[in-house]
Amino acid sequence: MQLSVHHDPATATAAAADRLAAWLVDPATRNVMVAAGNTPIPLYGLIAGRGLALHRLRVFMLDEYMGVPASDPRNCASLLRRTVAEAWHIPSANFFTLDPDPAQARASVVAHEERLRSSGGLDVVILGLGQNGHLGFNEPGSTPDSGARVLDLEAVSTEANRKWFDGDYAPNQGVTIGLRTLLAARRVLLLAFGPHKADAVRSMIEGTPSPDCPASFLQRHPDTHVFLDTAAAARIRVP
Repeated sequence: MQLSVHHDPATATAAAADRLAAWLVDPATRNVMVAAGNTPIPLYGLIAGRGLALHRLRVFMLDEYMGVPASDPRNCASLLRRTVAEAWHIPSANFFTLDPDPAQARASVVAHEERLRSSGGLDVVILGLGQNGHLGFNEPGSTPDSGARVLDLEAVSTEANRKWFDGDYAPNQGVTIGLRTLLAARRVLLLAFGPHKADAVRSMIEGTPSPDCPASFLQRHPDTHVFLDTAAAARIRVP
C-alpha cells in the first residue's frame, strides 16, 4: 500500500489525478470501476479537464442506493453518468449501471460482476473510504471473498446517506460489488479526507486485516495507492 499525504484535499486530489491519468491512458487499461460520493467528484473533474482520449474504456459503477428512484439526480448512476461517463466522453454502451429497484437489484449486480469477469476483470478501481471502514457498501463483517449482493447498512452509513439526500431519503440498504472483485483489481486508488475518516484510515493502514474494517484487506493488495489529507492521516505513522 503506497501512501501519499497532502496538506489539504485539493492538493491530494491533484496528486491523485496525476496518478489516475497515467493509468487511464495506459493501453492495457480497459475496465474501470468508479465510486460515487463527495470525495472523488473533484478527481473526476480534473480528469475531464485534461481532455484525454478515454472513449475505449468500459466504466462500471461500484454500488447503488436501494429504493431511491432511478430518476433522482443524486443517485449513484445519475451522478456518475454526469461526472464520469459524459465528462470523459465514454460511449453510453460502455457505461454499466446497477438497478436500485429492490426486486431487480441482486440480479443486476450479479450480472455486473459476471460482465466484468467475462471481459477480463478490473484494471482500475477508484474508491472512497467509509467512516466505518467500508468499501462500496461492503460494510463491517464483509469477508475478502464476499461477492456481489444486497445488504443492510450500518447506522453511520444510513445517516451519511440521509445527509447526501438532504433528508429526502435515508437508504438503509445498498447493492454493491463484492470485496472479491475489488481486491482482484490490477490497480486501486483510494481517497480519504477529513478528521472524521482518521479512525478508519488508521484501521485500514495499521490494523490487522479483518472484516471489522473491510478496507484493511487492501494491505494485501499489490498495487494500492492511498491519497490522504493531513486530517485523515492524523492517527497514523507517516514515513
